[in-house]
Order: sequence, then structure tokens, then C-alpha cells
Amino acid sequence: MKNMQFITEVGQQVLAGQSITMEQAVVLSQIPDQDLPFLLAMADKIRQQFVGDEVDLCVIVNGRSGKCTEDCSFCAQSMHHKAQINVYPLMSEQDLVAAAKQAEGNGSNRFSIVTSGRGAEQDKDFGKILGALSRIQAETKLKVCASLGTLSAENAQALKAAGVSRYHHNVETSRSYYGEICTTHTYNDRARTIQAAHDAGLEVCSGGIIGMGESMQQRLEMAFELRELGVHSVPINILNPIKGTVMAEQPSLQPREILRVFALFRFIMPKMGIRTAGGREVNLRDLQSVGLMSGLSGMLIGGYLTTGGRDSAMDLQMIKDMGRVPLSAKER
Repeated sequence: MKNMQFITEVGQQVLAGQSITMEQAVVLSQIPDQDLPFLLAMADKIRQQFVGDEVDLCVIVNGRSGKCTEDCSFCAQSMHHKAQINVYPLMSEQDLVAAAKQAEGNGSNRFSIVTSGRGAEQDKDFGKILGALSRIQAETKLKVCASLGTLSAENAQALKAAGVSRYHHNVETSRSYYGEICTTHTYNDRARTIQAAHDAGLEVCSGGIIGMGESMQQRLEMAFELRELGVHSVPINILNPIKGTVMAEQPSLQPREILRVFALFRFIMPKMGIRTAGGREVNLRDLQSVGLMSGLSGMLIGGYLTTGGRDSAMDLQMIKDMGRVPLSAKER
């Protein structure tokens, strides 16, 4: 009863428009599993009030794969690892536009071109990517996004001019844990790119990956840091260990722990879009629908960069079965 009372008090505080503290978030993170359903329900109540019932759907395309110079320990595309993936140069403009149109036909609201590599500043393909993004913006009803690594101010302004509405650049984990997953660039490098996107008038999509060996406290730190950065959308990936990477043997998180993180992020960031992304199928398994009852307001559908997802029609049906509204470009 004491735990339920605390969840209620903190939930009412958030519903009244007040931010929760780290101390309160830590206590919520320690609620025993038998009271977890109540925590999830309160998180979903917060989602209902501040975000509504629409589920924002996004599809990504791996526009250029592999040979990345960075050493992110989770990533199959790093040249420092030995993961067996398809490596290829930038897809043609026609193929990128075709992928976007397929995403629109499958019910997505957003579409993002993602490329491997450190960033756009010295990217010889940047002009070609701008051309593809401009065509997608002109030829579909999709909201157009991009994920091209680090950005200069000039890069960000060019993306805005091309019709990009939102830039994706994950912080990946908390500042305190960042050095454990990457040494070739810093947390501050990522924060600077987020600021460059903000300065250009772009919305920002930034989240991270849970299950990389970080503590629950560090997951909470990431959430508070994202709140401070003022991002618009927060994708929560769950590590799907890939053979050939440093994290190939990292143990999987339990579904209950993942659902707890979803709920905690909603308590901390009540008004932001929070979406489930890579790793949900293999880690949540039959509890994917419960994720949508834990405060989530969006999903990445149709597969990921180097791993597959499940059929988009299954996700659309799941959303509808729960009485939620899949936000689709086709409806606009």
C-alpha cells in the first residue's frame, strides 16, 4: 500500500505540471515487481494527459552501411568490430525515395535516412543525401527526418532548407557511462550536434540504448539529461547483442525491467514523445503491447539498421487492438 501511495503522489505531482526529482525517480525505480503494474498504469495516465492516444510511427532506412570509423561498442557497423553485415555505399536517390514511398504505404508517419560514419561535416555524400531528402519531402506526405552523425551549423541549416523536420542523434547513454561505450568521440560532441540542430530550427530526436551494462541510476541520469537538452522525441532502444561486437555476450534485460524504464522515462519527461525502437521484438517478446501501456507514444516499425523487425501490419493491428490511434502520413 505504501508503494502504491507513493506512485500515486508522484503521479499526481506530474499530472499537475510539476517535474519530479532524481530522488523521487530513484525510489520509483526500486518499486517491487508486484507493484509494477500500478507504476505502468500511472505512467500511461501521464501519457494520456500530455500526449494523447496517437502513436507516432517512424521507419528508417540504412542509407549507407558499414566502415564507420567510430568505436561504439554496441554497433555492428564499426570498422573496429568483426560483425558480419552488408557493407555498401550510399544508396541511389531513386532507391531512397522508393524506400520512403514504401514506408508511407505501410502506414508510417515519419521516414529517416540513416548513414554510417562519424558525421556530415566532411561527408562527400552530403549533397546527394540532401537531394534525396528534398525529393521525399516533395513526393510524399511523410515527415522527413535524418540521422547522419555529427553536424556543423551549416549542415543543420542545409537540412532545414531541404525540408527535414527532425534530426536524430542519440546520446546513447548517460554522460557518466559514455566513456565505457565509445572512445573516438565524446558525450559533449553529441550534445553540440543536438544544439546545432536546435539552432537551425529542427526538432531533435535523441535517446539511447539500455542494457549495455549501465546501472538503473545511469538510465535515470540519461533521462534527466535528455530533459535538460530539450529534445522532442526520445527513442529507447534495448540492446540486441550482435556477434562480432564488443557487447556480443552482454546478457539481455528482463522484460519487466524494460517496461519499468519506459514508465520512468514518462514520469521524467511527461510531454515528450517517447518511442520504443530497436531490440523490442527480441527483448519484450509477447509483452510488446504492454510497452504501449507503459507511457510510450511512438514506435519504430519495419526493422532497424542491421537487424530485422516484424511485419508493420502486426504493429498497426496491435496499436488498433489497444484502442490507440496509429499516426500515419496517409491520413494527412
